[in-house]
Amino acid sequence: MSITPGTRMEYASLSEKQLGAIMEIEKEAYPEPWTISMFREEMQSKRSHFYLAFVEGELIGYSGFWLVLDEAHITSLTVAAKHRGAGYGREQLMHLLSLAEELGVRAFTLEVRESNESARKLYDSAGFHAVDLRKGYYASTGEDAVVMLKEMT
Repeated sequence: MSITPGTRMEYASLSEKQLGAIMEIEKEAYPEPWTISMFREEMQSKRSHFYLAFVEGELIGYSGFWLVLDEAHITSLTVAAKHRGAGYGREQLMHLLSLAEELGVRAFTLEVRESNESARKLYDSAGFHAVDLRKGYYASTGEDAVVMLKEMT
């Protein structure tokens, strides 16, 4: 595990042994949760940079991005319900941005549910801005996704 300077969290790579705990968080967090096989695909993909976030040894969230040339697409940024509102999402986002910058990333993209105001505020405060709307992106609810972009300077 590594600790990012200035953070309260420790990070580790996505691992098979944590899949049960990850799925508990995933199911409480999303109306359309990822499947175990999707997380396994993240472990196998060379493009994937996916990290588990721990506080005092407890898995409290996870986040990751796909690196394609000099662009990073954030695939997930999740905090367990009982730990939301404590700044852990921001810390995970800063961790991803820092790692990607070291890899030479010039731009970040992501999709976020239009109704997820807290996530959108987080991304706005980190320099992302809305660039598109994907109508009906989330199949089970038909909700739109806001596409956000952050260009590195």
